[in-house]
This record gives sequence, structure tokens and C-alpha cells, in this order.
Amino acid sequence: MRKLTNKPMKIQAKTKLQTIAMLLCFSLLPGLRATTLARLSLDQLAAAADGVARVRCAAAESRWENGAIWTVTTFDVIETLKGSLPGQVVVHLPGGRVGHLTAAVDGAPKFRPGEQAVVFLERAGTGGYSVAGWVEGTFRIVQDPISRREIVTQDSSGFAVFDQATRTFRAEGIRKMPMEQFRARVGAAIARGREKSR
Repeated sequence: MRKLTNKPMKIQAKTKLQTIAMLLCFSLLPGLRATTLARLSLDQLAAAADGVARVRCAAAESRWENGAIWTVTTFDVIETLKGSLPGQVVVHLPGGRVGHLTAAVDGAPKFRPGEQAVVFLERAGTGGYSVAGWVEGTFRIVQDPISRREIVTQDSSGFAVFDQATRTFRAEGIRKMPMEQFRARVGAAIARGREKSR
């Protein structure tokens, strides 16, 4: 007489558990979010911004706000290119590190004390500001090691951004542009925006 085993039952139970686990994972997928940024021109950034300024990061601190981690960055305003801004502005951006927890948000710029940038600012509901277009509206200022001139690089130049015209993701943007040339282009974009709003 042959002894009966319960192997088929164990395999069926294991398969059912795997199927349930997969279905549970797939049911959670709609809750996951991804960051997709659309390419914005200087004209679009200037139109969206309440203020445009050359700033120096004075401090950055991550903290819990309304159940999420946010980074609050304080900037000293060096030069105002658009709007009426105080001597210091406070910018709220999603993500950061609090204790051992890190919330990473693709496309949200991060700043370190001492860094300089030109930022396109929009008023936030928190009473402070946010950066219009996140990495799109952030332009880092550094000194060229050879010419010793200030150059500007857009954060999104190294970030794949959706180009609606070509319907593809591409990393492009302003890279190593002399500050004088960049300031002139921003001024022209702001002026075009004023003309359109008349």
C-alpha cells in the first residue's frame, strides 16, 4: 500500500499565499507617487514666480509638518530681480532627514549653508515661499575655476524632465552660463511677462 502525502496541499497553500501577497502589492501601487516634472522655459518660470532673487543659504533644517518631513531653508536675499522681497526669505520644500528617517523627493532642490543660487519663488500657504518648478527654478552660482567669473547652472540640467514638445524625458537646461548673460536672459523673460499681462 502506498502512503499518501500532503505535498500537493502544501504547494497549493503556498501558491495561494503568494498570489494574495502579489495582489496586495499591486493594490498598493496606486498609492505610490512618482515625481514627473515638465520642462519650463525662463518665460514660464518668470510668469509663475512671485519673486526672483539671488540668494545665499543661511540655514536649512528638516522637520515634521502635518505628518510629512519638510525642509525649511532660510535665505539671505542678495539681489532681487523680480518682486518685492524682504532681506530674508523662508522656503519650504518636501523631503529631508529627521533623526533616522529620510524622505527623498525627486525634483525637490536641496541647499547647504553658504551656497548661492538664483531662485524663482512662489508664495506658499505656509506664509513662506516654495521654489517654482523645484529643480527647474533653481540656478546654482559658482565661480569658474579658470576664468574666475561667476557661472550659473540650472539644477534640472542633470535631471530628466518631460519635454511636452517631443514627448520624451531629457536632461537639459542652462549649464555654466556666465552670470551676466543669465541675468540679462532672466530680465528679458520678466519684461516679456509684464508685457503680456498688460
